[in-house]
Amino acid sequence: MEAESERSTDNHSTGDVVPEKLLAPKVSTYRLHRFSCRRLSSNSSFGDHDVLPRTMSMFPEPRELTKDDLTSADALMADDVFTMNATLSSVIENALGQPIPGLEVRFRNLELSAEVPLIKSGSLEVPTLWTQVQQGVGSIFGSKQFTVQKKILRGVTGAFKPGRITLVLGQPGSGKSSLMKVLANRFHMDKNITLNGEIEYNGKERSLMLDMLPRDVAYVNQIDEHYPRMTVQETFEFAHQCCSGKDLEPWAVEALKNCTPEQHEHALKLVTAHHKFAPDLMVKKLGLDNCKDTVVGNAMLRGVSGGERKRVTTGEMLVGKKRLQLLDEISTGLDSAATFDICKSLKSAARNFNATVVISLLQPSPEVFELFDNVLLLNEGSIMFHGKREDAVPYFEDMGFHCPPRKDVADFLLDLGTNKQGAFVVGGNVPYLSAEFADRFRESKIFQKTLKRLDSPVKEPLIIPDVKPFRLSFFEDLVMVLRRQMMLTSRDTTYLMGRAVMNTVMGLLYGSTFWQMDDSNSQLILGLLFSCAMFLSLSQASQVPTFIEARSVFYKQRGANFFRSSAYVLAMSLSQIPMAVVETLVFGAITYWMGGYVALADRFIVFLVTLFLCQMWFTSYFFFLSSVSPNLTVAQPVMMVSVLFFMLFGGFLITKDNIPDYLIWIFWMDPLAWCIRALSINQYRAPKFDVCVYEGIDYCATYSETIGEYSLGVFSLPTESMWIWYGWIFLFAGYFLFVFVSYLVLEYKRFESPENVAVVDDEATEDQTVYSKMPTTPKNDDKVIEIQDADDVMGGVPTISVPGARRTRKLTCSRASLASLYLAR
Repeated sequence: MEAESERSTDNHSTGDVVPEKLLAPKVSTYRLHRFSCRRLSSNSSFGDHDVLPRTMSMFPEPRELTKDDLTSADALMADDVFTMNATLSSVIENALGQPIPGLEVRFRNLELSAEVPLIKSGSLEVPTLWTQVQQGVGSIFGSKQFTVQKKILRGVTGAFKPGRITLVLGQPGSGKSSLMKVLANRFHMDKNITLNGEIEYNGKERSLMLDMLPRDVAYVNQIDEHYPRMTVQETFEFAHQCCSGKDLEPWAVEALKNCTPEQHEHALKLVTAHHKFAPDLMVKKLGLDNCKDTVVGNAMLRGVSGGERKRVTTGEMLVGKKRLQLLDEISTGLDSAATFDICKSLKSAARNFNATVVISLLQPSPEVFELFDNVLLLNEGSIMFHGKREDAVPYFEDMGFHCPPRKDVADFLLDLGTNKQGAFVVGGNVPYLSAEFADRFRESKIFQKTLKRLDSPVKEPLIIPDVKPFRLSFFEDLVMVLRRQMMLTSRDTTYLMGRAVMNTVMGLLYGSTFWQMDDSNSQLILGLLFSCAMFLSLSQASQVPTFIEARSVFYKQRGANFFRSSAYVLAMSLSQIPMAVVETLVFGAITYWMGGYVALADRFIVFLVTLFLCQMWFTSYFFFLSSVSPNLTVAQPVMMVSVLFFMLFGGFLITKDNIPDYLIWIFWMDPLAWCIRALSINQYRAPKFDVCVYEGIDYCATYSETIGEYSLGVFSLPTESMWIWYGWIFLFAGYFLFVFVSYLVLEYKRFESPENVAVVDDEATEDQTVYSKMPTTPKNDDKVIEIQDADDVMGGVPTISVPGARRTRKLTCSRASLASLYLAR
């Protein structure tokens, strides 16, 4: 009874109430008390130590609203984001008739490992076509000599609770990003990845929640991947339209009816206003008002600053109703003040809307560190600590470490388990390896309390009926993505002007070079046809880098279920049609009429259609190539080799009769061969060439063929007009085939893992990756170290100089002296 009395007094003291008549302008209102501050009780059975503190910064006085307050984002956030959150959450809770439901994540004994390439020391490099072939051949024949097993997560156990904000700390390569990606279902599970353990969301197994997770979970990647020509406002609006739609979902409207009709009406209007102005509110929350109409930009296009781009990455993924928010190193490029403001805003969302917020930061300032409720400390994939923030320092002090008075707590925690921890040792029996820290933590009382929480039942959350994996229908997805792609293409004025000038100049060059050719010279006629088909088709190869760059943005947005993969692939293909039509008309018209081809409208139309279909075939082929290649380094050699085969077996450089039988299948699969065949028949089967006598030569008497048949026969080409239709069918079918295969590749095959992760052969037994290798502190009092090179003393630190580095020298030192040597830098 005393606890309930205290909570009631606390609620009253903070003014934690909400008006019933929110929208009545300038009239008296009465207030309804908020639900209890023990918001976690709606999801778990926790003790009194889990009651969250109420502060005025997180739960300010809810504001009385009028109709004018619902007209814009500025009006909704007239005071500040904290007052806005408090007002909105109060209204929603009273309309729901219960606290806002949260999403609790529990994970037990997570083991994540991957087979990574085994390389020779000093040969770490970007994957190339040759290395990919090596790995592919090894996988086909079951060879294991090129890969070793690399453990990423080792027995990770814990829970992230609603209403709490958790800080994840760890050195680079400790597994922070991998843990977040696994919990967000963003870690693409290839055949070389092994994941073991249990993951539950509100008590439901992960396998049962896979379809709903993208709608409930937001994952913010540490890498900024955007379309550089979209503005900040457009980026947020696109995310909002894809994730939330134009209107509120029916289940959301229905859920707000557990109250009086008048309260429901008021709540519905307020929630609708927040839904309508969600992109504008996100701009204001992240402090991007001054640059909302500026393009995001990248390394090649000037746009917003690096810190602003990081905030765009954060806001894009947080748009929508995300109950679980996982943010990976969002402070990169931000100053301490901006990081503090963003983390404080996220903490307000956690408190007011019962969201589960997990943030990983590299080196948080003391002020930012104090904002967090819990801390999860990782090292080499093992948990060193997972509990309340205020319990972290006492826990390690009891273990034998001391945090100096002027040392930031976050930096102190990060240095533990590394070669810098010797400066903090005050006890005798302290752990040195990450595995030893993990074993100590499993024996602690904090971990035992965590196990109790994991075994406790979870109350049934609010059921959301008929929640589909995607907010929009397929047609809506297609329209959204197609509109965006057309906008991006139209804004790339440099590219458009370059293509226009190139097509015009090359058309005039070809036309003037082959000006009014001799019709009877089939070599000239087919030579220009071959050149036209080659130019228009192979000019699409310039888009491969663009396709690969856009693929990373696709991976991010598809992982959040912005749209379907099929809608994206189809929209990308359709967006190329207007450019292909214009290029075919301009270039084709110039070369056709200047070259002196048959002056018939129907023949000209067939000429243009054939060139267009051939161009679209190559567009879809290069898009498929960019989808299936891990990077541009692999795509470019494959593209060049394939283009070489297309040219050789196109039927002009080497005619069909001169191609060896064992290579004739390449000729029949070559789109250029089908294109040139159709264009040649279109030219030489015209009535003008269906005659025996042409320019004084009787071809029927001499060759028993008309001039058209004779000219086609010189290059081993058929004479029937039906081959034009066959060519169109082949090109049309090939276009759709590559579009469909590209969809399958983008949907089921991802190249999201780091490309440069490998294990050096002489270090494989130590289970250390190249990018995260650290020297291991010796466990014995005396240790003999053989030094082959001066750099070996610190595992690669160049500031240590040892005389006689060319010779093998022996150095004997105690544990303390070795630690001092490590700190000498």
